[in-house]
Amino acid sequence: MAGTKVTQNPIQMLKAAQYSERMAEISFSGSLKTKFANTAKIIPPAVGYLVSSGMARGIDTAAHEGALTTGTVAVLAGGVDVVYPKENQALYERIAKTNVVISEMPVGTVPQARHFPRRNRIISGAARGIVVIEAAKRSGSLITARMALEQNREVFAVPGSPLDPHAKGTNELIRQGAHLADSAEEIIQILNGQFMSSLCEPQPFVIKEINIPQPSSVEIDSARGEVQKILNTSPVSVDEIIRRCHMSPAVVSTILLEIELAGRLERHPGNQVSIIGDL
Repeated sequence: MAGTKVTQNPIQMLKAAQYSERMAEISFSGSLKTKFANTAKIIPPAVGYLVSSGMARGIDTAAHEGALTTGTVAVLAGGVDVVYPKENQALYERIAKTNVVISEMPVGTVPQARHFPRRNRIISGAARGIVVIEAAKRSGSLITARMALEQNREVFAVPGSPLDPHAKGTNELIRQGAHLADSAEEIIQILNGQFMSSLCEPQPFVIKEINIPQPSSVEIDSARGEVQKILNTSPVSVDEIIRRCHMSPAVVSTILLEIELAGRLERHPGNQVSIIGDL
């Protein structure tokens, strides 16, 4: 693939460089305020892996910058023509010129809180494995890791000091069974052992596009107050919230994700949730 191209749903592609269809992706996620300066060095150059991330501050920026010459994919929460954060304008232009920038949102869409979970599922789903560098206990990166598990992807976490609040999330992932990643060699060895076959399809196939309606901003805004009234510090099932507020599962899930990204929602076994403090 080469050249500039803007298409409609499901994926808007701005630019794609000429990378082999056999190259697999490794996604990076982590803290926006990271002190981890050598993020991309955990995946050495020329090993045949693309590095994908969300072009946010911190880990995302470091991962993209370290992989500009070997292959990187920026997955945006807004439209492919909307740079966020603005401070990454120069990085965006370099990626768009020599690598790949994609989004499923229409051109011109300004990213909002509810768009980031949708972006994160693309980051995790398009990769063979996701590496979480730093994450606080209620970091949005943990949501991405959960999505990766649901998509049957490998999850790696870089351990940190138990006294470092930015390492509590990654340490918890390791306790829950994520691969401990303290070197690039370990990550490559696991991925090569799990996925020996090529990513490309041996025979052409047809993908049928399924248009799943997304909840509108009006629906979400009108339902947010009702959902917040039902939530409290005691766990309540998501099905019960849907039943009591008379809203669709998509609307309720979107609102819950917004609250979770803000660090105010805790999930419990049995598809139950509770708030942390007062909304």
